Amino acid sequence: MTFKYVRFSRLQRFEHFSVMALFIVLAVTGFPQKFYDHRWAQVMMGWLGGVDTARWFHRAAGVTFGLLLVAHVVRLVWEVARGTVSLSMVPTRQDFRDAVQTLRYYFGLTDAQARFDRFDYRQKFEYWGLLMGSAIVVGTGLVLLFPILTARFLPGELIPAAYLAHSQEGLMAFLVVIVWHIYNAHLSPDVFPFDTSIFVGTISEERMHHEHPLELERLQRAAGETHEPAA
Repeated sequence: MTFKYVRFSRLQRFEHFSVMALFIVLAVTGFPQKFYDHRWAQVMMGWLGGVDTARWFHRAAGVTFGLLLVAHVVRLVWEVARGTVSLSMVPTRQDFRDAVQTLRYYFGLTDAQARFDRFDYRQKFEYWGLLMGSAIVVGTGLVLLFPILTARFLPGELIPAAYLAHSQEGLMAFLVVIVWHIYNAHLSPDVFPFDTSIFVGTISEERMHHEHPLELERLQRAAGETHEPAA
């Protein structure tokens, strides 16, 4: 029987599922508005019940996503202040060294792969990219949701700029998820056909040994035990 380690808590899995569901709603309702002059967008808009219905669902999903983002950041700040969470997602110099080591391994310049802790540099890059991208789309979305209020306090030129930033950031986020995240998290040869850890919360010791050996060693030292990875 393969030994399992807990990798994601119930709250983290709930956050991931919520972001995934909201992202789908935002993409389905947002892209037909962005590409309104294309035939496929007009057909999809008809399926959605018209532009007013699409906008309502887009705004509702956007507000919900913004609240989820604020709750996530506030929770993390609170946990860091209390010392109940580690800073394992914060980039360090070691991440740069690991990236260089990975490139050298891929180019056949070394036989030694980089050894990662709880999160590798790719996962950190994706996480912080998500946070910053989310801040952009939420901030610009609020400007577009309340344009008159915004123009009372800020220059009116900010509104079309917000529209452009909101639209392009949404498109970039979609492409990153499709091209980068889905492949690396679910379809790469190491986890093909599917990585279920973010849904079930656990990861096998075999994968820990292969993907997060430094974390595995630390956990085993703390527990005072060693399990042989499954063949």
